[in-house]
Amino acid sequence: HIDASSGHEVRRAIAAGVPASRISLSAQELPKDVAELLALGIEVNCCSLQQIESVGKACPGRAIGVRFNPGLGSGGTKRTNVGGPASSFGIWHELIGQVKELVRLHDLSVVRIHTHIGSGSDPAVWAKVSGMSLDLCREFDAVKVLNLGGGYKVARMKGEMATDLQECGTAVMQNFRTFEQETGRKLWLEVEPGTFLVANACSVVCTIQDKVSTRGPGSSVQDGRDFIKTDSGMTEVLRPSLYGAQHPLLVVPMDPLQAPGPPERAVVVGHCCESGDLLTPAEGQPEELAERLLGPSKVGDLLVIEGAGAYCSSMSTKNYNSYPEAPELLLRTDGTFAVIRKRQTLEQIWQNEVELA
Repeated sequence: HIDASSGHEVRRAIAAGVPASRISLSAQELPKDVAELLALGIEVNCCSLQQIESVGKACPGRAIGVRFNPGLGSGGTKRTNVGGPASSFGIWHELIGQVKELVRLHDLSVVRIHTHIGSGSDPAVWAKVSGMSLDLCREFDAVKVLNLGGGYKVARMKGEMATDLQECGTAVMQNFRTFEQETGRKLWLEVEPGTFLVANACSVVCTIQDKVSTRGPGSSVQDGRDFIKTDSGMTEVLRPSLYGAQHPLLVVPMDPLQAPGPPERAVVVGHCCESGDLLTPAEGQPEELAERLLGPSKVGDLLVIEGAGAYCSSMSTKNYNSYPEAPELLLRTDGTFAVIRKRQTLEQIWQNEVELA
């Protein structure tokens, strides 16, 4: 099953062989060909009053899902919080009257309620949001499915707390049972656990290509910084620059016989001509530098960026400074590698550019 966030992702999934009936679209921008996509058999969650209006005009009488903002959000940072009054995602819950009017006007049937609040790990928040979402389900008699979205916190770094699915699920399950007892309606629960499943399934292997310092001969520790420059960065892993997200970093010496040395503290940066190309920001503060304690390193050693299986390849700033898209390799269970995406050539970067006559 695919949770698509754009019409382009829908087309890409279909091209990959995913049946349209297993694709659900929840998009900030409703695709212009939404009627055609719906005719193929996808499901849609309307995320605004305008989207209900558009779908209703294009496909009157059909079944739809509606994404609500339940009034509560959760996230490790403000940028990963997608609920509450500071979020544009979904229809504000107090506008339910306008939703009902549009549904009536276009003879639509609301069969799914969708809420998604962000990436948090507090079971109490999940229990509260599920209760608020079930209250929305009470307002539409045809609802058969409640989709609570994703946002299950992944522990990439030591000391981070991941979402306990069993603990969160127990509270949510009880709310569903109470809903069934009170309404006589048994709902189907949908979740979107993509990041939770794959975040720690991938690493970026890059090379330390330079080391610089802003400490002079007479500088104190507080006066400057030591920097490690890699041949990767925001072109492959944007999360630190965007969210202040933390990724484990591991130095791998190219010389296996290199004698061990004392650990080093350094700020790790990427290769782009951009001050925000930073792999070690302060936690949750993308504009603040933070040093990381790493093993001893020298130019030419490898640096492994772990926890890069989600919101990295798909969210990268590829082609910034004309850096080609990196290749991707799959590690098979027998220990062999398979190339699943080739390195982009320089010519492919400009192939769509048109020379003026």
